[in-house]
Amino acid sequence: MTPDKKKRLRVGVLFGGRSGEHEVSLASAASVIRGLDSDKYEAVPIGITKDGHWLIGEGAVKMLPEVLKGGRRVMLSADPTEAALVPLDRGAGAQRLDVIFPVMHGTFGEDGTIQGMLELASIPYVGAGVLGSAVGMDKDVSKRLCKAAGIPVVPWVTVYRWKWEKDPEAVKAEIEGNFEYPVFVKPATLGSSVGMSKVHHAAELEPALNLACEFGMKILVEKAVSAREIEVSVLGNHEPKASVPGEIVPHREFYDYTAKYLEEGTQLMIPADLKPGQAEKIQSLALEAFLALELSGMARVDFFLEKKSGKLFLNEVNTIPGFTSISMYPKLWEATGVSFRDLIDRLIELAFELHQEKTRTKYAIELPSGSGGALAG
Repeated sequence: MTPDKKKRLRVGVLFGGRSGEHEVSLASAASVIRGLDSDKYEAVPIGITKDGHWLIGEGAVKMLPEVLKGGRRVMLSADPTEAALVPLDRGAGAQRLDVIFPVMHGTFGEDGTIQGMLELASIPYVGAGVLGSAVGMDKDVSKRLCKAAGIPVVPWVTVYRWKWEKDPEAVKAEIEGNFEYPVFVKPATLGSSVGMSKVHHAAELEPALNLACEFGMKILVEKAVSAREIEVSVLGNHEPKASVPGEIVPHREFYDYTAKYLEEGTQLMIPADLKPGQAEKIQSLALEAFLALELSGMARVDFFLEKKSGKLFLNEVNTIPGFTSISMYPKLWEATGVSFRDLIDRLIELAFELHQEKTRTKYAIELPSGSGGALAG
């Protein structure tokens, strides 16, 4: 599918979902819908409830809450010839879409599941594909791949929920055998610091692991480093570009969910105050990670810059970064010279470019005449 320059493109903005980051997704979607150029695009808000129901409603930002409360129930057709939202109520017609802009953070939105469905439907969509999304969401796997690519990462131990519940003493011994306190404990496949704790001493370890296990089957325990938090926005497909780096200066002990979304006081320093050569090194590592994890479209790449040694560590990548008014991803691009509206335009263009490339791939072979019987036998 290629965009028709003569007509407005119907952009399905997917938000909500069965995730601990549901509320953050609503705020991001509102910003994306507001940022779409109404001369080029027709926004189609698609809300997914916490129960997993797909709903649509007309209008833009002011109707976002109503989409999840009283919208019509729909489902996305997996038929690659349709690219449409099919109503579950009788009598209503299907709504065709030109492209999907997923703004779903966390589980069932950023982890490759939605992306797999969009691949089945053969509809262009913004952001990383199935593999990149799944890898980017799994902090354990992404760390392994980055380490293999020579990108420095913070030392960590992986804890599986089943093992923690079966033999907690062995898990504690492994953690304490590798690290001194403090350590960070967090779900391996969630973002926005949901389920994350800083553990200062042994008595806090068990509650932190229990909390993280509520949100995931795999847990990361990381060495705590005294560091500055530096972030870079990446944009592109095969030849991505990196923005100027920015710095997060949290007003709390660390940049947790409350500091990110519920309280004011955290400072965003754009551009980050860095020594000569540090910005270029961070940008280079961000691009290396983007390619090593097979990402596309967009990502925000987060680093730790250790205060004492000046060492750089890649913390994590976010394949669907926040798009709220305070989110670093669009702010960093704005500081680099790309406006919010132009950024959305470019992301949609990248979605079409990658989709067009995918259509060149053969998924079936033409058999010579008379070979059917041999294969069947």
